[in-house]
Amino acid sequence: MTTYDSIGVAYSYTRRPDPRVAVQIHEALGDAATVVNVGAGAGSYEPPQTMLAVEPSSVMISQRPAGSARALQASAESIPLADDSADAVMALLTVHHWTDLEAGIGELLRIARRRVVIFTWDQTTYRRFWLLDEYLPEAALFDDTRAVAVDRLAALLGGARIETVPIPHDCTDGFGAAFWRRPEAYLDPQVRAGISMLAQTGEEVLRPGLARLSDDLSSGLWHERHTDLLNRETLDVGYRLVIADL
Repeated sequence: MTTYDSIGVAYSYTRRPDPRVAVQIHEALGDAATVVNVGAGAGSYEPPQTMLAVEPSSVMISQRPAGSARALQASAESIPLADDSADAVMALLTVHHWTDLEAGIGELLRIARRRVVIFTWDQTTYRRFWLLDEYLPEAALFDDTRAVAVDRLAALLGGARIETVPIPHDCTDGFGAAFWRRPEAYLDPQVRAGISMLAQTGEEVLRPGLARLSDDLSSGLWHERHTDLLNRETLDVGYRLVIADL
């Protein structure tokens, strides 16, 4: 997660919580009176009952807004909290960065009394996203090396239910597939800098595919090819909530 000391500098510019995604995450937390946010980043989607944020990157902690929950600089694999510290623990778009997944999940289970909520993606579905399938297969290959299978997460949690998180066409949180109906956004280097998949793949590797996307947008070919997306309000691009009751 110290990756974000370098790629997370402008994270708060493009990664603003989307209220519709927030509703689904907060509903998944149920009636938890206390929440610990692990891999908390700049604090996106933290509900008011968040008692502590755990985040290894000082750069990300520095971008947390005033009034946020207290942040503890620590990794998911070793959280200096007592057992059963909170009703619920959430880990949002973070497990793919952990160096020891089993240890991290073990820590979530140890500090949560009642529920664990993980926001992640299903790589099988995500790989079919037009940006990866048609323009940036190199980024898809990079994600293949770090994506965590949803079924594996559920098994490590001792069983869990899985919810699809449909992404609105005007999603304000600029994660990987947020701009599925706004393709021109991927040509913005600041947008790409806020997407770890693209930032870590590297600009040189991405350049040919981005050039093809730019050409297809200029010619209208992208819009002809993806007419079916233009009137859609939401899309299942593979994002999932994994929810475990303990």
